[in-house]
Amino acid sequence: MKIVGVSASPRRGKTTYHALKTCLDAAAAQGAQVELVELAGKTINPCLACGACLKKLACSQEDDFVSLIPLLSDADLAGLILATPVYLCGLTAQAKAFLDRCVMLRRNGFLLRNKVGGALAVGGVRNGGQELSIQAIHASMLCQDMVVVSDGMPTSHLGGTCFSGGEGGIEADAFGLKTAAALGKRVAEVAQALHGK
Repeated sequence: MKIVGVSASPRRGKTTYHALKTCLDAAAAQGAQVELVELAGKTINPCLACGACLKKLACSQEDDFVSLIPLLSDADLAGLILATPVYLCGLTAQAKAFLDRCVMLRRNGFLLRNKVGGALAVGGVRNGGQELSIQAIHASMLCQDMVVVSDGMPTSHLGGTCFSGGEGGIEADAFGLKTAAALGKRVAEVAQALHGK
């Protein structure tokens, strides 16, 4: 059972990475095989709506997204968690480009159908757009016919919501990191129930 986490931050190894690693560590504790992909340093162009992927699982653009296609289309993939920093109350350009480029998976047989989807957002302020960012990710996941989950009980909110702007940074956001870990656990639980691998 493989769960892939994608950090859509333009900054490598920073707060979004830390939150996503916490999330994936919790999924791994449930028995999942996890992989963390950082989009930082990668070129992920916006979708051009050229239609090339209507014909086959390929893109007309030769950028770093192409290297992610085998990972995202792997039959063993059971869950996908997308993590984004919050920029101006929304997800990053990297997150949006990633989600848009995933249209090829939909067009080539709904390859993400019934995969478990989770979302995680990290804001510089406590209430700076984390939920709006998560809802945007959920909307794209639902277009893929994914099974979208929350962070599970007892909070069962939209997903992982972290705050990095306080004293001590994200490491001091015990509640936020708890929601990140709960999201990873929930994605793994549902993936196990659906895919049993």
